[in-house]
Amino acid sequence: MYTNKQIWNVSFPIVLSLLAQNIINVTDTAFLGRVSEVALGGSAMGGLFYICIFTVAFGFSTGSQIMIARRNGEQRYSEVGPVMIQGVIFLLAAALFMFLFTRVFGEDIMHFIVSSDTIFDATMDYLYWRVFGFFFSFINVMFRAFYIGVTKTKVLTINAIVMALTNVVLDYALIFGNFGFPEMGIAGAAIASVIAEASSIVFFLIYTYVTVDFKKYGLNQFRTFNLKLLTQILNISCFTMLQYFLSMATWFAFFAAVERLGQRDLAIANIVRSIYIVMMIPVSSLATTANSLVSNTIGSGKLPQVMPLIGKISRMSFLIMLVSVGIIVLFKEQVLAIYTNEVQLINESGASVLVIGIAMLVASVSNILFSSISGTGNTRSALMLETITLVIYVGYVFIVAIAWQAPVEICFTTEILYYVLLLVGSYIYLKKAKWQNKKI
Repeated sequence: MYTNKQIWNVSFPIVLSLLAQNIINVTDTAFLGRVSEVALGGSAMGGLFYICIFTVAFGFSTGSQIMIARRNGEQRYSEVGPVMIQGVIFLLAAALFMFLFTRVFGEDIMHFIVSSDTIFDATMDYLYWRVFGFFFSFINVMFRAFYIGVTKTKVLTINAIVMALTNVVLDYALIFGNFGFPEMGIAGAAIASVIAEASSIVFFLIYTYVTVDFKKYGLNQFRTFNLKLLTQILNISCFTMLQYFLSMATWFAFFAAVERLGQRDLAIANIVRSIYIVMMIPVSSLATTANSLVSNTIGSGKLPQVMPLIGKISRMSFLIMLVSVGIIVLFKEQVLAIYTNEVQLINESGASVLVIGIAMLVASVSNILFSSISGTGNTRSALMLETITLVIYVGYVFIVAIAWQAPVEICFTTEILYYVLLLVGSYIYLKKAKWQNKKI
């Protein structure tokens, strides 16, 4: 059984890694909140469009991570590298396809979704540059999958610092025109994000070359396209790819519905979303840890330890979130002031922060249980559970945001519903379903 210290040693670098990735969102939102509500809205819609596509790559890397962790647990180390190599080849091709797809169809898609002409123009200014990030972020997640899968996550800490510093400095320089750079506003935020993702790849390449035993992990097997191995990876990954995409697409649909309530509501939703994402970091890192450690535990033949491990990680997650929510609720005005200096906008955002705090307490447990289902290798079951939950979620969004046109804080209660349904479904599955003998 993994101890609390061992769990934390794996998850803490993932926390920092996720923090760095989300600093892109936080700093973009904080800086653009001082430009205009239109810039905030444009970065929200453009950023969500980008993330919707990015989740396809993230889902593939999660499936790869499950396979890497299983091979690591089975001590079949030489089979780890080929999984990563095929993943990189596949995701490079996917990045090129998604880049061209966005260039050709992105404007038509956003015209259909965004009702405001000013928000649309800002969104397209952001997306024009942001989509170059596909070539870097798609490969970034494969390095992350490798290091998490083999439980060597400390490197993610250093990578987090590199990525975060690059983005913060370039946001300050390019959005406002500091350090002799031109003042580019929302386009500057997009360019800064792309360069930050590129710096992450450069770091991973150098670190891996210097520190990793290529022979041990089979990283010296630079074979070209291997359809058989890729098919094995996709048998797991295709469900996580679709699962993550559907999850983010419904989140995108939520923002599209809020956008029709007005620019102020969209600005509030983007600020609260940024706080929400930061609050999710410890939960997401522990969920990723649960995914990897469950797969490693099953791979090493210790099935009786799986459920106690999930319970231990769930308790850790809930306690961390309880403290985090308490801090956010007590100091919500100060937290909101990071994103905007407009007093009315801060006051109008407070209720939504309280709603999200409640949702996060439920999410702290539901995400651990749900991620553990994927860790067992039963990604098809995870997709089915997610799909059922999201159908109910979308129906609720339609009723509350579009039919009733309720205030944005009422719209955010969709998150409470989502995580309650996910918690109940995941608990029933882990208790009742036959997942113990899944082979991957």
